[in-house]
Amino acid sequence: MLLENKQVAIIGGGMGGLMLARLLQLQNSIVKVYERDLNSDIRVQGSPLDLHEDSGLIAMKQADLLNEFYKNVRPNASKARIVNQNFELKFDEHSIIKESSQTNSENNLDSLQDISKPRPEIDRSVLRNILLNSLSPDSIVWDSQFISMEKENDGWRVHFKNGTTVYADLVIASDGANSKVRPYISTEKPIYSGITMIEGTIYNAKENAPNLFEFSKGGKVLAFGKEQTIMYGTKGDGSLMFLLSSKIPESWIAENNLDFKNNEQIFKWFKEVYQDWSSEWDEFFKSTELYFIPRPQYHFPFNQSWETLENLTMIGDAAHRMPPFAGKGANLALLDAVELADCLTNNQFSDIKTAISYFEKRMLERAAIALENTLKNAEQLHSENALEKLLSIFGQTS
Repeated sequence: MLLENKQVAIIGGGMGGLMLARLLQLQNSIVKVYERDLNSDIRVQGSPLDLHEDSGLIAMKQADLLNEFYKNVRPNASKARIVNQNFELKFDEHSIIKESSQTNSENNLDSLQDISKPRPEIDRSVLRNILLNSLSPDSIVWDSQFISMEKENDGWRVHFKNGTTVYADLVIASDGANSKVRPYISTEKPIYSGITMIEGTIYNAKENAPNLFEFSKGGKVLAFGKEQTIMYGTKGDGSLMFLLSSKIPESWIAENNLDFKNNEQIFKWFKEVYQDWSSEWDEFFKSTELYFIPRPQYHFPFNQSWETLENLTMIGDAAHRMPPFAGKGANLALLDAVELADCLTNNQFSDIKTAISYFEKRMLERAAIALENTLKNAEQLHSENALEKLLSIFGQTS
């Protein structure tokens, strides 16, 4: 086997990195995951994940974790309620019969219909714990924030912020959209999509945002108007996460000196940018347990490429960062883990570099298709008639 007696270091303990570690361990590979979090109890941000049949669910099956996944699925989390900017309900997936889902396949609205398909959803933190618990003891090295690395023998000497170093024969970057390992592989820079999202999290949402919490029915709410969107949903821990998504210049936040720790300032920004939206949305900003994160949306070029290395590669957002408007990010990372693990352990390649080259070619082809669908969705979801387009997929009119 290519990895026999090899030390494999996965940088980053997100979904892709943990899945890769699980799959390699099932093939008796020696692997460690180096994660910057101090421990597994660090609060995990992010919306619930819907796993796709052609990617995320394949990975869970390959990892022999499909049953555990379905035990933890939140039944209502994938159901959507669609409203306009005045908070008027236009579609409620909680109240429709299953036969209506056939309408999706009869419409031809490019990739936008893909996000309307019902898929099993799970809280991100729950899925992470499933993957963590599937690994052998001491697989995760916590408090290991990557700083740098240099070549040593046939591998790499990796340095972490806590002062420790490790040697690895093979390093795999799984450290997300702002990967610190990626520059060792590729110098291509991300491209601004033209859209910025402001993420807000409200803890104890039943008390801190009671009307919005109840309206969601444990699922998601999608709102469209004036080439802007608001999306929100609840999580199993009782929190509510919302995303304010609009077309603004890349430099807009910096030029306006927005302080995302100043909730009053962000509310003022909201009332200016979303000035035509009804006051029902103001409840997002009334909680004292409210936290914001700016998320300008970037993607790597369609035709990105790099020279394959014999002891270093990358998966997930580190390799093919893209906006979330088709729900591809985590699913692609999980599928990357499946294919890379297979290439490294199936005994079909003469050496690690050849295996990596085969994997990277397929990964980049797959990512380019996903990016095209994502950017089409982004444009349609921020168009003048976004509401009408999405409603038509469900056989509804505005």
